[in-house]
Amino acid sequence: MSHRPNTPLLDRVQLPEDLKRFSDAELIQVAEELRQETISAVSETGGHLGAGLGVVELTVALHAIFDTPRDKIIWDVSHQAYPHKILTGRRDRIRTLRQQDGLSGFTKRAESAYDPFGAAHSSTSISAALGFAVARDLGGACDTGHGDAIAVIGDG
Repeated sequence: MSHRPNTPLLDRVQLPEDLKRFSDAELIQVAEELRQETISAVSETGGHLGAGLGVVELTVALHAIFDTPRDKIIWDVSHQAYPHKILTGRRDRIRTLRQQDGLSGFTKRAESAYDPFGAAHSSTSISAALGFAVARDLGGACDTGHGDAIAVIGDG
């Protein structure tokens, strides 16, 4: 079993809105702690490490700026979504990633309101985000409301 990193700021994040209380300097530290937590978790469970590490700062920034889950972050294939899962109330289960009865290796709508789209194939985030934006503009109903739709592309 791997050593769990010291993460004093990340320990204060239960949900994305908690990030809004941090200064820019603290958000940089949260990103570093999130990177270490992701490495630690994936070293235990296996999975797609590189894609998640490549978007740690982006993930922190998106959740600090946007109002998720009202605003929809759509991950392409979702190999990058491990840091997102940690920031959206699933950190306590991140070491069950890709294990039987554990967290999915992908975004999964049934798993979290912060996963508005269940990605499984490459390059679906743009069309999915467009669909959310059109639904918003047409006044479509959604449990979490309709805000912005953000497509995170590049891992497919």
